[in-house]
Amino acid sequence: MKKNGKIGVTTENIFPIIKKFLYSDHEIFLRELVSNAVDATQKLKTYSSLGEYKGELGNLAVSVKLDKENGTLTISDRGIGMTSEEIDKYINQIAFSSANEFLDKYKNDANSIIGHFGLGFYSSFMVSKKVEIVTKSFREGAEAVKWSCDGSPEFLIEAVEKNDRGTDIILYIDDENKNFLENSEIEKLLKKYCRFLPVPVIFGKKTEWKDGKSVEKEEDNVINDTNPLWTRKPADLKDEDYKKFYQELYPFTDEPMFWIHLNVDYPFKLTGILYFPQIKSNVDPNRNKIQLYSNQVFVTDSVEGIVPEFLTLMHGVIDSPDIPLNVSRSYLQSDQNVKKISSHITKKVADRLEEIFKNDRTQFEEKWDSLKIFIEYGMLTDEKFYERAQKFCLLKNTDGKAFTFEEYKTLISANQTDKDGNLIYLYASNRDEQYSYIGTAKDKGYDVILFDGQLDVHMAGLLERKFEKSRFVRVDSDTVENLIQKEDSKEVSLTDKEKDALKDAFLSQMPTIDKTEFTVEYKALDMNAQPVQITQNEFMRRMKEMSAMQTGMNFYGDMPNNYNLVLNTEHPIIKNILTETTGKEKEAVEAYANEDASIRQLIDLALLSNGMLKGEALDKFIKRNMDSI
Repeated sequence: MKKNGKIGVTTENIFPIIKKFLYSDHEIFLRELVSNAVDATQKLKTYSSLGEYKGELGNLAVSVKLDKENGTLTISDRGIGMTSEEIDKYINQIAFSSANEFLDKYKNDANSIIGHFGLGFYSSFMVSKKVEIVTKSFREGAEAVKWSCDGSPEFLIEAVEKNDRGTDIILYIDDENKNFLENSEIEKLLKKYCRFLPVPVIFGKKTEWKDGKSVEKEEDNVINDTNPLWTRKPADLKDEDYKKFYQELYPFTDEPMFWIHLNVDYPFKLTGILYFPQIKSNVDPNRNKIQLYSNQVFVTDSVEGIVPEFLTLMHGVIDSPDIPLNVSRSYLQSDQNVKKISSHITKKVADRLEEIFKNDRTQFEEKWDSLKIFIEYGMLTDEKFYERAQKFCLLKNTDGKAFTFEEYKTLISANQTDKDGNLIYLYASNRDEQYSYIGTAKDKGYDVILFDGQLDVHMAGLLERKFEKSRFVRVDSDTVENLIQKEDSKEVSLTDKEKDALKDAFLSQMPTIDKTEFTVEYKALDMNAQPVQITQNEFMRRMKEMSAMQTGMNFYGDMPNNYNLVLNTEHPIIKNILTETTGKEKEAVEAYANEDASIRQLIDLALLSNGMLKGEALDKFIKRNMDSI
């Protein structure tokens, strides 16, 4: 039997191919062909389970074979095979998917049918100058046929001899893709795309190192795990199973902190395991570590859209046949089902974190520094997650003690409420650099939160909006007397000329600091308070910090750092300087300041307490103090 003909292509069918150029990565062809072989095998299992196939199933493994001498790559299965009529229908009519037709007929019984578009087979022509199909249907009395095509619309179907059911796809690799004739390349791709397929995939024989060389063994090299961890029942698994699987996915990494086993059947099907990795630095968390599978076939590790943005920091596997994929299975289409899945994952993560917090708070607190970026990111970007996470999100103070929102509110309410009834949350962003400010605040009986994470400045803004009558104030943003105003500030009784004299004296001794400006402030503090302090406006500092992480705020990022040089007009030293400078011209005031070492000393001490005394100014300060000794 021979038959010549032309492949049926309509503008409707060819359009998506032209639009997407079929697949962006040529290597995808191997995933598509092996997936098709698995589909054919799964279909046979379904027919057998329904009694529509009475024969023996036997060995159902899919095999991949290389023949470098002849330049071929062959993918073989012992699935349902095809008749010449089915080849004409499913191969010669591009984009008419047999998987879709099968699913429509057997949707209640079908086992893990992967393909939906009927285009996967044609990916073979991205790397081949010629493709052959040798196939024999499982149906009784079926004849074996061979289909061949060189990539043009011309094809040939002819009768051949084939003893067993199933299909061989034979690719004659073209000159531009000879790398796909290398064992190492094919094994790498099989492990990437097919390592968890539900049917065994064999690629050559296992090897062992013997007498200084690699020797083949008799045992087949099965490259995949047909029953991966996420397909099994959580009740049957131990902690060690989850940790071992994590190491298989991410070799040479630290153990995960926690994990969540997803297992949903309704209203959509979703399985998987998500891990909270240990994050050593919150500056650059490693994203794109969640692998998306469809019926155990690897699709992509770019899961934006199905996994909420904040959970892209997690690692693990998600598997769902209900996620709509485009022709290349590489980009998610936006629809309501995806949104439902995303919401469910968010809920499961929140539930799991709350469970850990309630059952083992000590462990939760120990791992808070790594968990913090996940939870804060989620609260900032997902309102529903915020509602759940506020129960277990922690505030950690500079003494290392952790509190829930409610616990911390109770702790500070009595002592940190200002005269207007606002609850003031004091925080430090750097324990060492703001050490003296933290100490001064604690001496007043205040508690100070440590907000040293990448997202903490954003959290401060969020919590101010969420908490009633509350403000977050960095501990160095004002003098300790004014951080939490208990009563109206004492008015400064200086004339404009007196203020100008002090300003000229102190600014003349201020060292030049790149992109930094100082504004002199006058405050009538307690006479025992520090004579000179440096503070930074809370709003401007927050805007600058946020601009470093947020596009569209470059205006603030380009502005110089603006600090306040606060002079305590009630301090004896400041009063003495005021007496010596009032009524003098600016040049005379600056000349006095040059001679009076106390002014430069006060400035340097204030700069030093802020970690701002550096370079030449620091060297002069050290020498001046050594001379005084």
